[in-house]
Amino acid sequence: MNGWKERIGQWMEEHREEGVRLLRDMVQMPSKQGDEAPIQQLTARKLAEIGLKVDVWEPDGRQLQQHPYFYATRTDFTGSPNVVGVRKGTGGGRSILLNGHVDVVPEGDRRQWDDDPYSGKVENGRMFGRGVTDMKGGNVSLILALQAIDSLGIRLRGDVIFQSVVEEESGGAGTLAAVLRGYKADVALIPEPTKLHIFPKQQGSMWFRISVAGRSAHGGTRYEGVSAIEKSLLIVNHILALEKRRNNRITDPLYRNTPIPIPINIGVIQGGNWPSSVADLVKLEGRMGVAPDETMEAAQAEMAEWLDRLGQEDPWFALHPPVLEWFGARWLPGSVDPEHEFMLVLIEQFGSVTNQSPIIKASPWGTDGGTLTHAGGIPAIVFGPGVTEAAHFPNEYIELDQVFAAARIITLSVMAWCGVEE
Repeated sequence: MNGWKERIGQWMEEHREEGVRLLRDMVQMPSKQGDEAPIQQLTARKLAEIGLKVDVWEPDGRQLQQHPYFYATRTDFTGSPNVVGVRKGTGGGRSILLNGHVDVVPEGDRRQWDDDPYSGKVENGRMFGRGVTDMKGGNVSLILALQAIDSLGIRLRGDVIFQSVVEEESGGAGTLAAVLRGYKADVALIPEPTKLHIFPKQQGSMWFRISVAGRSAHGGTRYEGVSAIEKSLLIVNHILALEKRRNNRITDPLYRNTPIPIPINIGVIQGGNWPSSVADLVKLEGRMGVAPDETMEAAQAEMAEWLDRLGQEDPWFALHPPVLEWFGARWLPGSVDPEHEFMLVLIEQFGSVTNQSPIIKASPWGTDGGTLTHAGGIPAIVFGPGVTEAAHFPNEYIELDQVFAAARIITLSVMAWCGVEE
């Protein structure tokens, strides 16, 4: 592979401007939920140009609803197509699936951005914009890898499947739709923003809602009522104790530098309807982390059992227990043996390109890897360019050098895994 390493590195340098331009074009397309069609059309054209057989379709929400792993905030995917490109091998090699999502989270308060959130501005070796790190930079690394393989006339023995999917940010329905359409492989690589660290394991997560009852009264005689707001504060502290209990069980060395491996986050508090009234209902909504080797059902049961204990701490909860619901998006956990053969391939090629050993960790968030592993039976590893801490933040950015370093590592890893016809 050494001869190929130099040729691929030279090719990446010669096509650097082209890759930066492609990434800027993608960032300048605000591909929020429901608006993914323009960037998917661009992706489909690019894949066709480099010789892949391209499939474009809108996921069938009715079909997806029948699947036990369907979790999403919508069922109508009109205007939100998936794109898959297939490069068939010559035969006798192992297949690989390259998966990236194009949907981005909203930009939030634009006043917190130094420039337009979709500018694609380049400054000091960085590109800025919503989605540039999560994860359009990774998608461009994949496309560059496929383009280099095509341009250099590399004949792979195994098949390569490239998936550009929607709906990752809301639970993975796009990847599930691709699995149900029949796109599977021996292994999968997802270039989410890992700072070029390798994640063989990833936590899952799911959204929950807790309804907390109180008793209304006039604010002037609030002592005659029971404040659901005050009771909800007890529940928040109770949940923080559960978070500590669950994380004390995590001994996996891949999480040793993660302060809270599987957090429980309260993201929404809604309650009360009048300043001069005692609040009689509060709703808490949050996200519960799920360990890589844990089932969603086990995590749900533990949360329910923990909330049941509230009646022992406060008699009010014995008579008015909080109501727990699971709703909205979920991300399945995933785990691949750190000694899996593709892990060894990826580690070797990382060292070949960077002359360093990679950092191997467990992912602090969910990806579509869990869906690929559980719904498709495909071992999925997460590795890509991008700044983990910048995802979903104002002034999101990516180091452009990482995009091209990832592209080189991925190219060589695909070749080593699939096999090259001499």
